[in-house]
Amino acid sequence: MTSENRAVYLDSNATAPMEPAVLDEVLHYLTVEYGNSGSRTHEYGQTAKNRVQRAREQLAAVVDAQPDEVIFTSGATESANTALFGLAPHGEKTGRRRIITTQIEHKAVLEPAEELRKRGFDVVCVPPTSGGWVDPEAIAAALTPETLAVSVMQVNNETGVRQPLTDITTALRDHDAYLHVDAAQGFGKELDDLRDPRIDLISVSGHKVYGPKGVGALITRHRGYKRPPLTPLVFGGGQERGLRAGTLPVPLVAGLGTAAQLARESHARRRDACLEYRKDVVAMFQRLGAEFNGDPEHTVAHTINVSVPGLNSEAVILALKGAVAISNGSACTSHSYDLSHVLTAMNLPKERIQGALRISWSHLTPSTDWADIYDRIAAIR
Repeated sequence: MTSENRAVYLDSNATAPMEPAVLDEVLHYLTVEYGNSGSRTHEYGQTAKNRVQRAREQLAAVVDAQPDEVIFTSGATESANTALFGLAPHGEKTGRRRIITTQIEHKAVLEPAEELRKRGFDVVCVPPTSGGWVDPEAIAAALTPETLAVSVMQVNNETGVRQPLTDITTALRDHDAYLHVDAAQGFGKELDDLRDPRIDLISVSGHKVYGPKGVGALITRHRGYKRPPLTPLVFGGGQERGLRAGTLPVPLVAGLGTAAQLARESHARRRDACLEYRKDVVAMFQRLGAEFNGDPEHTVAHTINVSVPGLNSEAVILALKGAVAISNGSACTSHSYDLSHVLTAMNLPKERIQGALRISWSHLTPSTDWADIYDRIAAIR
């Protein structure tokens, strides 16, 4: 329990706590510098415009992109939709109607892909290995001259398994397909693979990187001097280089910029803190004889997905109420009792999927009474 007598928050893949410095930045641009970045005739607007530009620089630095390649959105879901639907007219014009993605993507990618299928696109969903990662050779085998885009997430939101992006970019070196990466769970946490210039489009979520909710970005890397041929989904004011009309939420953009800078500067310290915390999490579940869902060699420092044999996830969550806050899947589908599409795609047994728990933490997570957690779970076995 925390000093506030609340459950320890262990659902950071759903949304992460905000860094105090980020909150200060958001409040400053809400209450003091509240100008519209599109207002060019006075100092309030100019200050806002300058802050937005600095935020572009802060995000671009995380992935070695250029500031003018950063397009602000409402979050990674809008970014992914802009990437996939935005490329569709180019695919229709050029006769390239094949989309390759994976069976373990977030619904923000799978549902747009399904909608494109209904519009006549050929959509291929590559299955993962039993370890939860996609074989790059399976991606390469699905490529054809008609392939318009490949969309592969950086880190799976349910299992925490990293996808082999470096090998996937290698497989795409000699192909013109646009590569989109949903980096909601990995941006600012797993740095190196997103810096590969072969990745054309990167979706970013503010609240997963200790920033505010309601803001994100789509990074649109140039190929030479050409931008990805995206068609806007929203029209109205020409903001964001014509790709995303509407007044920018400067306080949220400022907060995201600060969050990105802190993530880049504090990456090693945060990772080490998460790895240290992970030791206790893993040790406690090992005592229970739990099964870990996802290859440990490919899993990030801040997430595990685990099943305790003989126990349903809902029973465990109920037993832990008041002690820790955990989940049994993606927050976007937690209202549904359908089996996890990610764990199903990994071909895990039904009983194991029904017992799956997702535990995700951060460098801000306080110490946890794991002896109490063990006793609570052991009592219901």
